[in-house]
Amino acid sequence: MAQTLLMPKATAIWLVDNTALSFDQIAQFCKLHPLEVKAIADGEAAQGIKGLDPISTGQLSRDEIARAEANPNHKLKLSEPKVRVPESKRRGPRYTPVSKRQDRPNAILWLVRNHPELKDAQISRLVGTTKSTIEQIRERTHWNSANLAPMDPVTLGLCSQIDLDMEVEKAAKGRPLPTAAELGATLQSAQETERLTPSYEREEEKEKEIDADAVFRKLSSLRSAPKDEEEDDQY
Repeated sequence: MAQTLLMPKATAIWLVDNTALSFDQIAQFCKLHPLEVKAIADGEAAQGIKGLDPISTGQLSRDEIARAEANPNHKLKLSEPKVRVPESKRRGPRYTPVSKRQDRPNAILWLVRNHPELKDAQISRLVGTTKSTIEQIRERTHWNSANLAPMDPVTLGLCSQIDLDMEVEKAAKGRPLPTAAELGATLQSAQETERLTPSYEREEEKEKEIDADAVFRKLSSLRSAPKDEEEDDQY
């Protein structure tokens, strides 16, 4: 990956103000026209732009500037970066080693059973298979369906856990919320709820009924006791 200078005009402003480099050297380093660098030095261009120190950003060394100041024919070179960022790989079909290709049907079966929300395209990206193979495993028309056993593609080394979690998260975003029937719960109608009385009221009513009966029994026993005593006194 070719290195590029950060903020060329801001760097040119700093070099004009802080070095004795020629306009041609600054123009060559910043990929600008020498007349544009001269306009920057005269204050006719790039007004309002703050200069950027290429030494602090690690794109130019003091020794390189000193060499260029001593030799007008010397061309400034960018410093080698201390940290190299790897180039992004081109997205394409996932390559599966030959030794693991026989495990792909088992991984597809595991994904179909444990993550039915995944689309065929997502499963293809995870294990590197074709849509026709996925359909055959879904419909149990695969030539080896009788011998297939669901196996986690992460443990098989066909994909990483991060990739699997990302695909599951993507599929979950587009999935509709579960209905009450799917959750196993149904709502009662308004008429049914109006007929219902709180359970605690029923318990209080039962207690009242029990207490009333006990009171009447006690009263009847008290009335019968004096009559028995009077009959005993007559004899």
